[in-house]
Amino acid sequence: MADKSAARNRRRALRRGYVSEYLAAVFLMLKGYRIVALRYRTSLGEIDIIARKRNLAVFVEVKARREEMLAIEAVSHTAQNRIRAASDLWLSRQRDYALLSLRYDIVAVMPGRLPRHFPNAF
Repeated sequence: MADKSAARNRRRALRRGYVSEYLAAVFLMLKGYRIVALRYRTSLGEIDIIARKRNLAVFVEVKARREEMLAIEAVSHTAQNRIRAASDLWLSRQRDYALLSLRYDIVAVMPGRLPRHFPNAF
């Protein structure tokens, strides 16, 4: 019985994560960003959203939490390093790599509120 409950909770968390990433992507598009990739996975790590605005490449970690500060605190140094490593791999595959500026952001998705964007969070 506990296995079924754990599996159900895991599915619920994954669904909440996917919905949060989608909401964050729409929110960023409304702010003028072009979404280049969602859930970009490499052997080095994963990036929730890769967005661009002109020559700015933005690597976004999305966190669904009840409060903004909980979302920011949930992005550990280990996670930041994995995101940076994955972003290096993505960048190496871009023809205009030398022209791009980089930024690492967090988008907090909270119940009943608009997402909150924290540019240059780490």
